[in-house]
Amino acid sequence: MATPKGKVSKARRDSRRSAHWKLSMPGIVKCPHCQQMKLSHRVCKHCGYYDGKEVVKMEEAANN
Repeated sequence: MATPKGKVSKARRDSRRSAHWKLSMPGIVKCPHCQQMKLSHRVCKHCGYYDGKEVVKMEEAANN
């Protein structure tokens, strides 16, 4: 049966464990309808369009 050959320091142990906690960037793309940045594969929160179709009716803001 395999046994450890020597003591593993806390720094070495923690650095090995921390490798799985790296964050990744979300997929951000430009909306083809309103040119605002949006999450990929999601309805645009600014115009309500997804895949060239209006999915959510958006109210026009009074200050626009």
